[in-house]
Amino acid sequence: MGASTVGAIVTETTDILWAELHTHHMPEPTTDTFKTIAADFLDTWNFPNCVGAIDGKHVRVKCPANSGSMFYNYKNYFSVVLQAAVDASYKFIAIEVGGYGKQSDGGTFQASRLYQALMDNTLKLPEPAPLPQSDVIAPYVFVAVKLTLCSHSS
Repeated sequence: MGASTVGAIVTETTDILWAELHTHHMPEPTTDTFKTIAADFLDTWNFPNCVGAIDGKHVRVKCPANSGSMFYNYKNYFSVVLQAAVDASYKFIAIEVGGYGKQSDGGTFQASRLYQALMDNTLKLPEPAPLPQSDVIAPYVFVAVKLTLCSHSS
């Protein structure tokens, strides 16, 4: 089979798998889901008000045709980026696949649907709550390893 035929089959198959399975295996988190995740982070990792951990992984690929250096990363190979948020048991709660290898972690995060939902205030995070054994009210947060966001000024 030709590359375009295989590509179309893979795309169609993954689209159908996602449409049929994501509501069961990776449903959109609700406020109650985030509260449960936060309780698990506290119990497992002693980290209060944490609703997820975010990290990215470069997946090595052959240089896509006519892509220039878009997929060439700082590790000196071509890649696409898989970025995920997981719960306290490492179960995916949000994923983003296909970021350019040249993007920083912060750039990949800023291009994600998770970031957009945070900025639009549509993520359904719980309202800030007291930290354990304290009267200090704190927001719910995601933890990440050095996610440097770029700011754009006019």
